[in-house]
Amino acid sequence: MTGVLVNVIAVVIGSLIGLILKKGLNEKLLRIIMQGIGLSVLVIGIGAALKTDNTLLLVISLVLGGIIGGVLKVEDSLDFIGEKIEKKFSKGVEGGFAKGFVMATLVYCVGAMAIVGSIEAGVNGNNETLYIKAVLDGISAIVFTATLGWGVLFSSVSILLYQGTIVLLGYQLEPLLTTELVNEISAVGGVLILGIGLNILEIKKIHVGDLLPAVLIPPIWFFILSLF
Repeated sequence: MTGVLVNVIAVVIGSLIGLILKKGLNEKLLRIIMQGIGLSVLVIGIGAALKTDNTLLLVISLVLGGIIGGVLKVEDSLDFIGEKIEKKFSKGVEGGFAKGFVMATLVYCVGAMAIVGSIEAGVNGNNETLYIKAVLDGISAIVFTATLGWGVLFSSVSILLYQGTIVLLGYQLEPLLTTELVNEISAVGGVLILGIGLNILEIKKIHVGDLLPAVLIPPIWFFILSLF
């Protein structure tokens, strides 16, 4: 769990620095920084999405995932959790908690680095990928918190629960982690990250939370194929 804890600490420290810097940044500068982050997230998402070797599977994953997420109201649940935490801890702090919490949670938890890095740590104790992710997350947390508010800080709890769970299940998941499967999970995650970028840039509201179940479709697909 060392890599996961380092990742969590990096986000906490980055968020605290972001809160401090936020007071010295004017609205225009914050908007420009956020646009830069949004464009960067778009590039990251596109790069990951292009890893797919099966475009049809990618489309099916997003459609089925969207249906499942919409029926289960995943995004509403994430927003509800964020709002509950905000009411409990805000004590008069300026709003926007839920937006920062949900967006940061999606950015940090959706993607191959979170999955593969956690599995590597669980299977053979290799935390290198998670250390790299920690550096990237820590830097982005500074900007996210300065622009989206202190809700980003609590995304560290999501990282701990999500990646920590995968680490603990690493031994069971490792045999299933083929290169093809990782690529398809990365591709689906890349499209979701692309959606996050569009949201950050306020180009179009994408319900990324409801699309989250899409990352489960490739593993299910490969499992079905393995039966034949």
